[in-house]
Amino acid sequence: MTTAVSGRASAPQTAILGIILASYFMVLLDNSVIFTGLPSIRSGLELSPAALSWVQDAYTLVFGGLLLLAARAGDIVGRRRLFRIGLAIFGIASLLVGVAPAGWWMIASRAVQGIGAAIVAPTSLALITTYFGGEARNRAIAWYAATAGIGASLGLLVGGALTEWISWRAAFLVNVPIAVALIAWSGTVLVETPRRTRQFDVIGALAATLGMGAVIFGIIESADAGWGSVRVQAALVIGAVLLVALVVHEGRVQQPILPLRLFRSRERSGAYTARLLYLGAMVGFFYFTTQLLQDGFGFSPLQAGLAFLPMTLVNFAVALAVPRLSARLSNGTLLATGTALTLAGMAWLSRIGTLDAYLVDVALPMILVGAGQGLAFGPLTNAGVAGVDSADAGAASGLVNTAHQLGMALGLGILVALSANPGGTLDRPAAVTDHVGAALTGSAILLVLALAVVLTVIVPAARHRTAGPATSSDKHTQHPMTDPKVEA
Repeated sequence: MTTAVSGRASAPQTAILGIILASYFMVLLDNSVIFTGLPSIRSGLELSPAALSWVQDAYTLVFGGLLLLAARAGDIVGRRRLFRIGLAIFGIASLLVGVAPAGWWMIASRAVQGIGAAIVAPTSLALITTYFGGEARNRAIAWYAATAGIGASLGLLVGGALTEWISWRAAFLVNVPIAVALIAWSGTVLVETPRRTRQFDVIGALAATLGMGAVIFGIIESADAGWGSVRVQAALVIGAVLLVALVVHEGRVQQPILPLRLFRSRERSGAYTARLLYLGAMVGFFYFTTQLLQDGFGFSPLQAGLAFLPMTLVNFAVALAVPRLSARLSNGTLLATGTALTLAGMAWLSRIGTLDAYLVDVALPMILVGAGQGLAFGPLTNAGVAGVDSADAGAASGLVNTAHQLGMALGLGILVALSANPGGTLDRPAAVTDHVGAALTGSAILLVLALAVVLTVIVPAARHRTAGPATSSDKHTQHPMTDPKVEA
């Protein structure tokens, strides 16, 4: 008996999917809940602007730097074991963040949170490829994508509500009981995947971790120091050299941490590129629209979180409709339509003016962005793991999440620089709308590039894959792990 199901999922599969989605949602929630809580954290811990930026940057740096290593480790030591370790690290770090007495403690704890997130995020997607096959996998990925879409926007609402009603600390402490419950639940539902006896690629692990870390550090630093900074340029050069060395090394080693065969598929390679561009645009949407609502429209943190509800609700509804739509439309058609809708909403929102109203000039564009993201995320994730052998599921999932995190870091760095107002201040609504408008125009440009990749690379490659004979890596995609505890 296999994990693949036809029709309605069995109870064990429902429980497995529940664990996967709850863990991924917890990580995504934490990634965005910080935005509405930053002002309170700054005043509560008396942080300087530089120290405050590192509250988020420490998490992003470690998260993005360790993704490839953590993803491949799951293929080797067992995904269930690594998944539960990641949950434990994330829960403990959340407790440490919630009780932080000083800025240095907060920043260090956020870095540890990044370690847990780097383990949980790719492992949760790899578990879908392990336990689900065929149409069941498509439905599971659609739910996964819906979680990715609403996690970011709902995090703003949850963060704003907890910050306003209780404390910014509550936004992190809530992770602790969730992590404990998931560890206990996963122990009764998940079964360990086979451990693969192989030599660990130490050189590849170091090159991947340090290379990605250096690139993300350079991007983060560019926001304050500028792209001309020696520190920024040195970090980017070092990161590029290490990543080139990684590619050269992985092409020679027998058991690579990053199998280069994953890039042989134009569909997957295009999906990683499009995801990087798409998330670069979306992080700008959340980051700058939050500023627009609070500094431009005068909303409180809770009101700003509630203002994202039109997008959240539409996003969720559309994402859940994707499995039904995919029965009639191709993955490429859904992805292209979703990206185009997101672009239309972003371009509309980028024209925001001082005298504009929230309902017409913010909420309506948000609905387009939410519908587009709901359509795009599932197909984009599907394309990133299309035709992957189960042995490489962790590595492919790691690449999906690496493109996600690198896109956010790179996008935010570019958009902050693009919208910079040298010598000016953002203490007037007109200045805020100009600042946000410039940033969201940059987001729209990134979406134009993402749409071009979708139309010229992903769609033709997907059509060729479905029309032609299966490759060696495709042969395993419909035969997930056999497990008596997760019956059809």
